[in-house]
Amino acid sequence: MSSHFGVIDLGSNSARLSVWRIGHDGDATQIIKLKEMVRLSEGMGATKTLQSAAMNRTIAALQRFHDAFADLPNMTLRAVATAATRQASNQQLWLQRVQAETGITLEVIDGGQEAEFDYQAVINTLPIQNALIMDTGGASTELILVQNRKPAHMISIPFGSVNLTDRYQLGSVITAAEAFRLISGCEQLFNSVWWLRKAQNLPIIALGGSNRTLAKIQRRRDKDVNWEDIHGYRMSTAAVNDIFASILDLDLAGRKAVPGLAKYRADIIVAGLAPVVTMIRYLDSDRLMFSQYGLREGALYTYLNAAQQ
Repeated sequence: MSSHFGVIDLGSNSARLSVWRIGHDGDATQIIKLKEMVRLSEGMGATKTLQSAAMNRTIAALQRFHDAFADLPNMTLRAVATAATRQASNQQLWLQRVQAETGITLEVIDGGQEAEFDYQAVINTLPIQNALIMDTGGASTELILVQNRKPAHMISIPFGSVNLTDRYQLGSVITAAEAFRLISGCEQLFNSVWWLRKAQNLPIIALGGSNRTLAKIQRRRDKDVNWEDIHGYRMSTAAVNDIFASILDLDLAGRKAVPGLAKYRADIIVAGLAPVVTMIRYLDSDRLMFSQYGLREGALYTYLNAAQQ
């Protein structure tokens, strides 16, 4: 009888569920893939307190996830929570609530574990030798320097699309001063990561919803039929800069109308793209490659590898 393995990735912006059927030969076939925008980190502020409305939205999403896999036989679930839960001052209360109301036990993983999952997902699905993997989420950004297909350095930086939007108070119209402060803030943080210079001129492998939006916009511009199928897709830095500049020029209503840019992401997309746009300049990198796979697939490969040993 086949078994099932599922991963819930509870981020700062979105909650995602993937479930695979694992055959006798160890082959994994995805049978469930769900995503809900929960904005768990919304309004956390300086006190890093999860807010009631955000927690209620997230609980409702997790209950729907639970219903989706509840009847599957031989089910192993790994439910992981990242930056928003990791940083929350009311973390214990939140974890107890999730357990009581959904029956799901959330495992809070550190940035290093998150980066490790990203690495596993990319190295098992893309033919890379040397690169910088960059996963921009809602409240953290993971960086992994890959040399000869091995992880040489990794770090999780506590900024992402949601908390950068909050920090720089980015509204409907982004002023030149706001854009400058945002980019300068990213650059300052990158300067503090001593090994980043070793990634000079290497391609960047981009993960995370904000980064993937670049590829989706470009593919819509190019009238690609499967515009959402972006795994392994490459983009020149000139194309990236062009899209970022055009988004900066728009107000919120204009951003919501951009083909390939999801409406629910329009208010945080400028802060979401600022890290990768800054990184391109910082490393003088000539291209981006996109990975559709991240934490959930990395957890799957980790599970499969452990089962084979």
